[in-house]
Amino acid sequence: MAVHYGHSERAAHQLAGELAGDGHAVVAGDLREQGAATKIVDDAVSRLGRIDVLVNNAGVTRRTLITEPSLAQWRADWEDVFAVNLFAAADLAWEVARHLRERPETAAGGRIVNVGSRGAFRGQADAIAYSASKAALHAMTHSLAIALGPYGIAVTAVAPGLVKTPMTASLIEDMSEEAVKAESPLARLAVPEDVAAAVAWLASPEAEWVSGAVVDVNGASYTH
Repeated sequence: MAVHYGHSERAAHQLAGELAGDGHAVVAGDLREQGAATKIVDDAVSRLGRIDVLVNNAGVTRRTLITEPSLAQWRADWEDVFAVNLFAAADLAWEVARHLRERPETAAGGRIVNVGSRGAFRGQADAIAYSASKAALHAMTHSLAIALGPYGIAVTAVAPGLVKTPMTASLIEDMSEEAVKAESPLARLAVPEDVAAAVAWLASPEAEWVSGAVVDVNGASYTH
C-alpha cells in the first residue's frame, strides 16, 4: 500500500508502519500543484510495482458564509477547495486509469473509490465551496464508472457525514453533548474506521457490481 501525504510526513510514516504486512511505501506531493498526480502515481508504481486500487481521500474546506469574504477571497477559497477536492481527484483517477489499462489483459480490473460527503446532498451554508466540490466528485464517480467499466475498472464513492478527523476537530470542539448525540440516530459521531470499513469493501472484488454508486456512510443522519 502507498500512503500519500502533502505536509504531514510524520503521520504518513506512522500510518505506514501500522499497516499489516510488508512492502508499504510513503509518497509525497502537494495536490494543489499541476503534475503532482503524475509524480505520486509514478512514484507509487516504481516502489510497489503496480496499483490495483485508488482511494481519493484528500480533502480541504473553507468554513465561511457568502456574506463574509471579499469577492477575491471568495474566489480564492473556491479555487483552493476545488483544486484538492475535485481536480486532484480527477488527475489521480486519470493517471491510475492509464496504469490499469496498460496492464496485461490477464490482470484483474482495478478499483477507484472517491470520498465524497453528505454535504453534497443536503448543503452547508458555511461550506458552500466544499459541498459543491463533493457534489461534483459524486457526478464524476458516476461518469467514470461508465467510462472505465469496459476496462474492468469499478468506480464508487462514499458519502460520510460528520467524522472525527483533524479537519473537523475545531467544529466538533464547539458542539455540545446534545448536539453530538443529535448528529445521528445512533447518538454518536463517526470515526475514521467507520468510513474505512465501507471503503475497504468497495475496493474488494466482491463489490464490482456496485460500480457507479455513491454509498451513504452517515449513520442515518441524512436520508434521501
